[in-house]
Amino acid sequence: MPSRKIHKVLVAARGEIAVRVIRTLKKLSISSVAIYADNDSDALFCRMADEARPLGGGTIRDTYLNIQKIIDAALDTGADAVHPGYGFLSESPEFAEACAENNIIFIGPDADAMRLMGNKVAARRFAIEHHIPVTFGMTGTIDEIVSRAGSLPYPVLIKAAAGGGGKGMHIVKDTAALRPALETASSQALQFFGNGEVFVEQYIENPRHIEVQVLADHFGNVVHLFERECSVQRRYQKIIEESPSPTLTPEKRKEICDTAVSLCRQVGYKNAGTVEFLVDKDLNFYFLEMNTRIQVEHPVTEQRTGIDIVEEQIRIARGKEMGWTQDVIQDNGHAIECRVYAEDPENNFAPAPDEVTLYHEPQMRGLRIDSSIDNACTISPNYDPMIAKVICFGKRRSDAMEIMRKALREYIVQTEKNNIPYLQSIIENQDFIDNKIDTSYCEKHQDELIETTRRTRENIKKEDVAAMFLFYDFNKNYLENRNIDNVWNAIGYWRFQMSLNVFVENVKCHVSIKSLTHKALHCTINGIEYSVMLTQNDSGIRKVIINGRTEAIFVSQTPGHESCVHFRGLDFICHRGDQLNDMREFSQEEFGDEDLKYYAPMPCNIEKICVSEGDTVRRGDVLCVTVAMKMFSDIVAKCDGKVAKVNVKVGDKVDKKKVLIELSI
Repeated sequence: MPSRKIHKVLVAARGEIAVRVIRTLKKLSISSVAIYADNDSDALFCRMADEARPLGGGTIRDTYLNIQKIIDAALDTGADAVHPGYGFLSESPEFAEACAENNIIFIGPDADAMRLMGNKVAARRFAIEHHIPVTFGMTGTIDEIVSRAGSLPYPVLIKAAAGGGGKGMHIVKDTAALRPALETASSQALQFFGNGEVFVEQYIENPRHIEVQVLADHFGNVVHLFERECSVQRRYQKIIEESPSPTLTPEKRKEICDTAVSLCRQVGYKNAGTVEFLVDKDLNFYFLEMNTRIQVEHPVTEQRTGIDIVEEQIRIARGKEMGWTQDVIQDNGHAIECRVYAEDPENNFAPAPDEVTLYHEPQMRGLRIDSSIDNACTISPNYDPMIAKVICFGKRRSDAMEIMRKALREYIVQTEKNNIPYLQSIIENQDFIDNKIDTSYCEKHQDELIETTRRTRENIKKEDVAAMFLFYDFNKNYLENRNIDNVWNAIGYWRFQMSLNVFVENVKCHVSIKSLTHKALHCTINGIEYSVMLTQNDSGIRKVIINGRTEAIFVSQTPGHESCVHFRGLDFICHRGDQLNDMREFSQEEFGDEDLKYYAPMPCNIEKICVSEGDTVRRGDVLCVTVAMKMFSDIVAKCDGKVAKVNVKVGDKVDKKKVLIELSI
């Protein structure tokens, strides 16, 4: 294959994999083109790309699965190549052929390899011909499979022949359940992959799911990048992956990796791919399928080997020889990945598309986050609800797990529902630590894992949260660098009121203040002595020592002007009960004319006006910001309403009780 230059790549994907590919393109100084459906117009991947081309509205078939629209976008923008990411058209032979017909490089295998290995039935047949161990399996029409129902080795697993990602998979335990499951699986396969063909195979009880990452170029070079274990799954879809597998012996690791390389050589495969196996309790392995694309979980392999797989994909697609030979590929350390989803683990992991009201990524050594977002946004109900992948790398498995525990505690994705607490319950579970798991672990232990997340929340003392909240609230101007030297914050009005109440999730905590500085709070809460000392104030995360324990907290404001304290991976709503911070719930009828007028709390300057006359506001919205004695104060709406008058402008000096803003309801 002659070498070709690539100057511009169209990324035929969305979400975090599009972001991931664009990052490598930037590293290689290759221009990028994003494509997007209307509801993705402001997505992170669109903002990161050098160009972004709309696909219009409509269904996925009208946009990300529309081959002609994508080819037209590539031609119109002068893209030399297309990277399909994963999902959508990444395993479509027709898409690869359309690229070739238009002289566009497809960064992936050729259409023939996709047809052979991308279809589970054809791949299985090929594996049998080349003496690679497989389980019992069969395909055919629904009627043909049902006609042989009595001879099947139950339980069996039904899956889409042309798809992956756990979509359309069903376990069938007896003949009576076979036809309904086949019909459902076929319908789902048609919906997700445009191909209703299904495949039935023997279901191995309590298996491990282990896969091998391979790379192959056009010069006959085929290498493996070792294996990944992906046994922690829910609804047949991976949620935690790690590399190396803690299950395999060194001898079995070499055998399974060599088998994957042999299969790729027999196929004549080019580019990146993944050969997947099921492994039983005796470490016998059986070929499952081959994914002819980059995998969601590829970062754990990158962290273990130091190889940028997307970069190698591009290099191979250009007709260049791989930059690696098997003997120089390093096997260093241990990596673990957790997939963060907007979903409800307590409701069978139902997708929970919602507003992300706050997004904050932790920063620490050994941590990588591949995310589809970078700030508050809306998670669309039209696509897979994965938000990000948290990847942790350490010298040993125990090191990677410890980094993951810290990362999940400090990773903030404020939504109505997400699976971060559930991931924590698995990572901290003794069975996971001892590697006593299999692909059915989450299903079998679901109640236990959910109960663990509930107990974790219940076992956190409300007084601990109150202490950390108060330390932040008294010092927020200083902590947020709004006021570095603020005497008022240190000795404010509460010097006359040394006792107050704090509410944590509506639980009252009585507080008596003993002393307060910018770096320390000493108090009693419900009779318990507390000492809170600041040790680190960085990127919104505050590290404090509370009664001798080091903890990380993040505090944000809710739309209702309460505070949300993020602590140990959980969110707690807090507010102070003293008068100046009182944001009690009022009915609209309780407000008189004077209640709708907002006064200066003291002689002050107007720092910021946040509304205009005629604006509609909601309870908790900031109307304006004042500053006095280097103390910033937010003037906040106590009810929903409309701005009737704005009586000041930025820079005005006003006296105490000056009417700043008036609302109407």
